[in-house]
Amino acid sequence: MVIIGIGNVLQKDDGLGVYAASYLNENYSFSEDIEIINGGVEGIHLLNVLEESDHVIVLDCLELNDAPASIYAIPAKEISGYGLNNGGAHEIGILQCMDMMELQGKEIPQAIVIGIVPAEVTFAFGLSDPLIHAFDGYISVVLQYLTKHDISHTKKEKTTTLSEIINRAKDPSGVMI
Repeated sequence: MVIIGIGNVLQKDDGLGVYAASYLNENYSFSEDIEIINGGVEGIHLLNVLEESDHVIVLDCLELNDAPASIYAIPAKEISGYGLNNGGAHEIGILQCMDMMELQGKEIPQAIVIGIVPAEVTFAFGLSDPLIHAFDGYISVVLQYLTKHDISHTKKEKTTTLSEIINRAKDPSGVMI
């Protein structure tokens, strides 16, 4: 199983998926080998990850007509054009990679998007207050999904706060997964 955090940390709430992937990687151990990837805005560069995986969890913001910080868990095949790193004419997002795989007759991994509705997508680091307050609930939804698929988790003794992860993203010498 692969968890991919998608988003741009330079655009406030859009970076949530990246922050969540780092948070999971740094604060939890899992009963099975799970690869956690900071997919950022990699788009087409994630194609090989999708081709080599049988089960993918995508962490991202979803542009839906709902209250900011609303959390959704939606099978990826049911989503089209709701954010997910669609970025415009020069960028191919993760869902478009799955479409390309399907057109090539390749097996598409089981994929779910655990998304959250952003409050602010603007050129700034960090997260808006609504997403900061919803972050623990968002992580809980990811952990519940893993538990549903017989993957247990244990919180590590030494943990990293969300604030530390966000501050590290601001520092060019900081290490993000």
